[in-house]
Amino acid sequence: MSATVRNLGLLGGDIPPDRTAIIDLSEFRPRTLSYGEFRTAVTAVACGLAAQGIGRGDRVGILSLNRAEYLTLLFGIVLAGAVAVPLNVKLPAETLAAILRQDGVRLIFAEHEFTRLAPEGTPLIRFGAEYRAFLKFCPFEAAAVTADEISMQPYTSGSTGLPKGVLLTHAGQYWAAETLAEFRRLRPTDRAILAAPLYHKNAIVAAKTALASGGTMIIMPRFEAGGYARSIGQWGVTMLTGVPTMMRLLLDDPCLPPAEIRGNVRVVSMGSSSASDSLLADIRAAFPNAEIHMNYGTTEGGPIMFGWYHPDGKPRPSASIGYPIPGCEWRLEGPKPDEGELWVRNPGVAKGYFNRPEATAKSFQDGWYKTGDILRRDADGWFYFVSRIDDMMVTGGENVFPQEVEALLEQHPAVRQAAVIAVPHEIKGEVPVAFVVLQEGQTVDEAALKQFALAHAPAYAHPRRVYFVPSLPLTGTNKIDKTVLKQWVQNDSAPIATSGKAAQA
Repeated sequence: MSATVRNLGLLGGDIPPDRTAIIDLSEFRPRTLSYGEFRTAVTAVACGLAAQGIGRGDRVGILSLNRAEYLTLLFGIVLAGAVAVPLNVKLPAETLAAILRQDGVRLIFAEHEFTRLAPEGTPLIRFGAEYRAFLKFCPFEAAAVTADEISMQPYTSGSTGLPKGVLLTHAGQYWAAETLAEFRRLRPTDRAILAAPLYHKNAIVAAKTALASGGTMIIMPRFEAGGYARSIGQWGVTMLTGVPTMMRLLLDDPCLPPAEIRGNVRVVSMGSSSASDSLLADIRAAFPNAEIHMNYGTTEGGPIMFGWYHPDGKPRPSASIGYPIPGCEWRLEGPKPDEGELWVRNPGVAKGYFNRPEATAKSFQDGWYKTGDILRRDADGWFYFVSRIDDMMVTGGENVFPQEVEALLEQHPAVRQAAVIAVPHEIKGEVPVAFVVLQEGQTVDEAALKQFALAHAPAYAHPRRVYFVPSLPLTGTNKIDKTVLKQWVQNDSAPIATSGKAAQA
């Protein structure tokens, strides 16, 4: 058996107890927890679980929007040696029921509005009076977990089937938290705002990093651009976290604070999808004192692989996702020496997928994880995200990456946002189709955008159709929902923007 390791539930245990850990904006009145109060709450969760006979290896689910209890549960479950299972509240009830039946979750904690998603027969504790009664305030000795025991089981998106439970170990997640805290160079005085959902790896990583660094986490229940913008000034935020789509909406919101307040932000951290040059330029203009961290990671892969600083002190290109961190091995599999599918191996790589041996064998080999992402490496060793292998389309025998076409379209002065998908074509096999949100007050027609693409990229990569829409649909993790875009094309149901002109295709 692997050697005993420090329990992840003890993270942040050496930070002064009177320092503010969490400011929770999920209720009418903000709630503040110091590190001492947070640790007491985490211990009360572990004691409550023990009183119900739940311990090492038992799975405990969470169905909730972001709130302080979510974090105390995550760490309290792990402290008890059980397995924390964050559940996507955006999933259909039948999908969640299938997951919970398959994966043997013994107990669920839920907000009232999501109790309907819990399958019959699974014990349920609602936040409020039931949760307060569950807590037990008593001394608790952390479970003596081993390095390869499972600490958390988040899920994949399920875009290609039933979501898979990712098996993250205690040793791996402790390594990831401490490494991230070091490489993000966060300060105990930093205040990070969190609005991405805590059932997603981005938010879990942000929370672990802030708590390991002794900083303060401002938690919003969900992303809402106006509330996010107002919170920057109201709570003295120094670090913004989220995905590129959230930052685009933030910059467009009229509640964005004045320049003197924006000047206090020193880090803008984004992940989950690529950001265009135009968005990066707008972020730099809005937050001139901030470093922009384009993050790359996968739930299965650690979830981190790259840091933001070069060992030789070379400046990081704005579009780069970083430089490999110590302890993280990588290789690029493909015909080009510096471009291909990323394989990664580090202490945080998952053990596999719960009860999915075939999927595990396909993606995990000898400690390596096949990410399914195509990356590129430049001469200085900086890495860049190119595309998901699944997203790449083949148009008349030529490979076309949607992200590259999107970035090209967003260089047009009239274009605010662009999203590109592949649609079937009788002759070419697949062709790109674009959905475009225009800059306020700007107009351009479909023919002009096609000509712009033809003039600046290979002819085979230009979009064969351009739909002008008022906004792009988002998933529960605030990424562009390309499944909806495909449905719009199939059903000829795309909403029409009030500005912009579509030419005849």
